[in-house]
Amino acid sequence: MTRIAERTVLFADLRGSTSLFERLGNAQATAVVTRAISTVGARVTALGGTIVKTLGDGLMATFDEALPALLCALRMQDALDAMAAAPAPDGGAPALPRSVRLQVALASGEVVELGDDCYGDAVNVAARLLDHASDGEILVTQRIFDSLPPELQPRFRHLDSLVLRGRVEPVSVHVLGGRRALDSGATAFSEAPIPDEPDGIRLAWNEQERMFGALHMPVVLGRSTQAAFCVDDSRVSRAHARIDWHGGAFQITDLSFNGTYVRFGDGEIVSLRRGSCTLHGHGRVGLGGSPAEPGTAAVTFELIRFGDTQP
Repeated sequence: MTRIAERTVLFADLRGSTSLFERLGNAQATAVVTRAISTVGARVTALGGTIVKTLGDGLMATFDEALPALLCALRMQDALDAMAAAPAPDGGAPALPRSVRLQVALASGEVVELGDDCYGDAVNVAARLLDHASDGEILVTQRIFDSLPPELQPRFRHLDSLVLRGRVEPVSVHVLGGRRALDSGATAFSEAPIPDEPDGIRLAWNEQERMFGALHMPVVLGRSTQAAFCVDDSRVSRAHARIDWHGGAFQITDLSFNGTYVRFGDGEIVSLRRGSCTLHGHGRVGLGGSPAEPGTAAVTFELIRFGDTQP
């Protein structure tokens, strides 16, 4: 039976689970991942949602309203943190490593429910948003954000509009949690100027050179032709890293499975595995490998201050 209905769609994904199979072996890794998905999935039904399907190390669910879906996402992350802090269960199965984190994406709209599955733009948007999520983050569309109670909205930060894979129209996105979580009431753009804050960032790779200001953020670096800064290299993920404007500074966040490495002008190299760091001065960003290694796709960056170049 086919049914058209308004739904909030939730996609959740365990990041860091792939390495478990290499470290623990197939049997034990499968037991850990299955237990984790079962634990977070229980929060869906507890809040009135429906699990549409499990996706190996993730799941898809639908809710009638946005607020229960958001509460579910928060309780899922709390449940996963509790699992990581708990000792290994009886029976020889290993405990959940703290390196395994949960990313969640929410979108709402009209969907087509067909049998045990559902389809539609909201499903596609929520699924594609996971490509842009980092450790412990919850990404929501503008429609979800607007429907939330006013007291919850200050906990989010606006990521501006993202171009999602396979979609022409950009999507306005807000983020909650993760390494870039803000204190209540903070905003993505401070009204008061911060001393010595940069006016823009210049990126260069091969023959490509572009400059981005704060209003252009976020900027995704990746192999996809829809990425704001395309790096066409086989070792680079479609959406490999993201540069944000936060508190008067440019921050870069790794979105990939191979890692992002930042080498600053003084030679310091920062390794990002689903993490973030603030960019300063100039340097190189290695996508999938250290900038010091031959053959790595390395993007040169330089923070620009117009006062340094104009009389």
